Amino acid sequence: MVFGMYARQLRERHRRVSKRYSIRQIALRVGMEPAYLSRIERGDTPPPSEQAIRRLAVELGEDADFLLGLAGKVASDVCEIITSRPILFAELIRCLSDVPDEQLTTLVIKIRNNEC
Repeated sequence: MVFGMYARQLRERHRRVSKRYSIRQIALRVGMEPAYLSRIERGDTPPPSEQAIRRLAVELGEDADFLLGLAGKVASDVCEIITSRPILFAELIRCLSDVPDEQLTTLVIKIRNNEC
């Protein structure tokens, strides 16, 4: 599983610097059993809930939306936005699917800054 392998690589990278990133320490800080986190990292069980992934993202210094995407999930606030206007957002996402990242980033910045 992509999510588990990535989470493990990220945790182990941090562990080389600090023992705070042992599987046991991380699991306890994010509120799960170490054995459960171990199964997730090995890909033996599906990724955890959105809330657990968000806590894991904070602990590992990773973007929560990125980890959610690796887990095949979409943030609940994004789901609410999409479901409030499903036809418009589905069309928008489909239209933007082939746009290069650089252009998408520029578009997001313009929209965020109210420049459109």
